[in-house]
Amino acid sequence: METETPPVLVSPPIPVVDIQCLSVWYGRQLAVKNLSLTIPRGEIFGFIGPNGAGKTTTIKVLATLLKPSMGAVHVLGTNVAHSPQEVRRNIGYVPDSFGVYEDLSVVEYLNFFAAAYRIEWDKRAGTVKDVLALTDLSEKAEAQVDALSRGMKQRLGIARVLLHDPQLLLLDEPASGLDPRARIELRELLKELQRMGKTILVSSHILHELSQFCTRIGIIEAGELVAEGSLMDIYRKLDLKRTVHVQISNLAPPLVEAIRRQRAITSVEELADRLAIQVREDELSMEDLLEALHGLGARIRMFQPEAMDMETAFMKLTEGKVS
Repeated sequence: METETPPVLVSPPIPVVDIQCLSVWYGRQLAVKNLSLTIPRGEIFGFIGPNGAGKTTTIKVLATLLKPSMGAVHVLGTNVAHSPQEVRRNIGYVPDSFGVYEDLSVVEYLNFFAAAYRIEWDKRAGTVKDVLALTDLSEKAEAQVDALSRGMKQRLGIARVLLHDPQLLLLDEPASGLDPRARIELRELLKELQRMGKTILVSSHILHELSQFCTRIGIIEAGELVAEGSLMDIYRKLDLKRTVHVQISNLAPPLVEAIRRQRAITSVEELADRLAIQVREDELSMEDLLEALHGLGARIRMFQPEAMDMETAFMKLTEGKVS
């Protein structure tokens, strides 16, 4: 009689970031209050909140620069308070202010930090060359660090923390003070790092920028995480609706009424040259709405969904208006 082979139990993967009930006090001031958060491998997590909300404090705890007052914080399974040196080997931290070394060129600056990271001498030049190429700074290799634009300094900061090939990147307000072109370049760099398998925690109060490339968002206010999840999770929690502007060449009252009766459509406003349709996108996608309109016989000239408004989500959450 054959015996059945017992099933193989597979342990769930260890999250890159695991924060449980974190609180941090500065004297009598509570900066972070009972915050819990996990970030799996390969994710770009956007940490959103106004200045003073607790973003930088949380990131400094992960970077082993502050000890938790309460709670447990792990990076790749390692406790940041108990084994900070081991954690530092796996993280790259770019603070919100960039300190430069005068009279150093870009390549000299990176070689200095490559030595600090104890990268072997025979591998150092190749490593520096690789991070310069990745951050699109190869043409600035001989430029003076203090002469770089702010956008280039931000990219150099990322190049610096990539030298030792960390698995987790902690970026505190990296888009602050950047012009629109530099923000786009930074966004594309972060996407490329994600494709390479990096896990990224990036903080900002520029809500729209993060909503364009983050896989999940966490909104923090007064030290508390008030919402966390994908953009769609947050919009669903707030019952936010997408407005779609539609021009229909054969528009008539019976067609307007038929549109109003479609599921997940909450209102249809008749404007001078179009309809403004409000829809719960978690119940009806834009593609399904377009198909439904065609099914009703609508001849569509224009179909233009408005961008989902991350600022509206933030304001509703931080004003205590969660539905």
